Amino acid sequence: MRPLNKPYSLFSALWSSSSYYSVLIFVFVVPFFVISVLVCTSGSSSWTWTFGSNILEIDYSSSLAVSTRSRPSQVLEAAEAHHINSSSLSKTNETTTHLLPHQIGEKQEMVWNDQGLGADEVNVTSASTVTIKRYSRLEKLEANLAGVRASIREAARVRNLTSTHEDPDYVPKGPIYRNANAFHRSYLEMERLFKIYVYEEGDPPIFHNGPCKSIYSTEGRFIHEMEMDNNIYRTRDPDEALVYFLPFSVVMLVQYLYAADSHNTDSIGRAVIDYVNVIADKHPFWNRSLGADHFMLSCHDWGPRTSSYVPHLYHKSIRVLCNANTSEGFNPSKDASFPEIHLRTGEIKGLVGGLSPSRRSILAFFAGRLHGHIRYLLLNEWKEKDQDVQVYDQLPHGVCYESMLKKSRFCLCPSGYEVASPRVVEAIYAECIPVLISDSYVPPFSDVLDWKSFSVQIQVKDIPNIKTILMGISQSQYLRMHRRVKQVQRHFVVNGPSKRFDVFNMIVHSIWLRRLNIHIENQVE
Repeated sequence: MRPLNKPYSLFSALWSSSSYYSVLIFVFVVPFFVISVLVCTSGSSSWTWTFGSNILEIDYSSSLAVSTRSRPSQVLEAAEAHHINSSSLSKTNETTTHLLPHQIGEKQEMVWNDQGLGADEVNVTSASTVTIKRYSRLEKLEANLAGVRASIREAARVRNLTSTHEDPDYVPKGPIYRNANAFHRSYLEMERLFKIYVYEEGDPPIFHNGPCKSIYSTEGRFIHEMEMDNNIYRTRDPDEALVYFLPFSVVMLVQYLYAADSHNTDSIGRAVIDYVNVIADKHPFWNRSLGADHFMLSCHDWGPRTSSYVPHLYHKSIRVLCNANTSEGFNPSKDASFPEIHLRTGEIKGLVGGLSPSRRSILAFFAGRLHGHIRYLLLNEWKEKDQDVQVYDQLPHGVCYESMLKKSRFCLCPSGYEVASPRVVEAIYAECIPVLISDSYVPPFSDVLDWKSFSVQIQVKDIPNIKTILMGISQSQYLRMHRRVKQVQRHFVVNGPSKRFDVFNMIVHSIWLRRLNIHIENQVE
């Protein structure tokens, strides 16, 4: 018997003459054990590392890695806020591949370091099986937009009146902006990322066409500018687009399909229904979002009515409308207000500019025929009754409308049958303070422009008090508003071709902001 205090030794047991079985173990088992150890440490086999019962999975894409590296916390915050989470990213195509050890190390460092994990937390020394999730182009676009949202939110924290971003053409500044820095950041991101696909279905004149000389000129000008080959926003690849343009003209639909004085717009509605059905049948994008990343554009009063024939177009799509009337279903969070600009010759030559403030002898001016109840109240109260507040339904012979605008301090802009009025932009062109008299009207670009800083807004019930209200504005306040009207002109000027920060780009920016408000996902197969 072994003494209890003597250490037990495998080798002493093997050499004991009474241990026959120990000899067998030494002769057969030990060599097998040694050989196994040598094979396992030689690195000739591939190993799958496991934590518990789960195979190690690395979840990354190149685009997300770059975005996270540049703005890790903001991107993750935006992704969470806009539903870019594990559930929304689960619909991906997964492939399993074998990577070399040094490749795995590179991928792990890219992802784990961005997530704040130490690179030494997992020690991979041999080739491993790694599951890589390949994200769709749409998911990559949405991830980029998450970063954009975060960068705009960060810029909005800067409350300076002047943007801190460099720009060779124009740096937004002053109280005409709700937040100059946030607007500038958003505009620069738009120029960098925003792509619009224009559907090519449909033939002119109803599609791909519109008036460029009339009260509806902005409708035709936008379609023309959007379809130019050198337009920086247009893409021919629908998979890289963030929004999709339905290029039909409501003005042209009315001109060619509406029976005069019939008050029946069903023929217009059927044309739009058929058009959207063609788009939905031929392309996957409408059905993918139910139209939420599509937009239509109309300066005609019947724009809202035309869109109502397609429920998803009315309730989900981005509608860019001159008739921006909240009482008729205009939704500022998804719809954009469109400036109505009356270009009689198709050009703005001679329309921009006016007399200096000291030479403007008329307190307030309006000329226009009876058109809706607001104008009825205005004409009834002020028509040819006051030399300071000059209101006409028809100008006297020989009096020039544009010259009257340019020598007036304030220009009255009452709504007609619908809320929009070309007089708003006419006043801005003439450097005359616009006086908005309307119900339920959302002024253009009010996401970024503070209209109270350069215009006067009067409620309909206060029409009898117009003179009192305007006379109550001090000279110093009026001079400040006049300077701001001159500054805001650049955002309403029509150029051909377009220039940065002009009316075309501001309209595009309004669409861009609405696209940032939504998150699009691929439908489950």
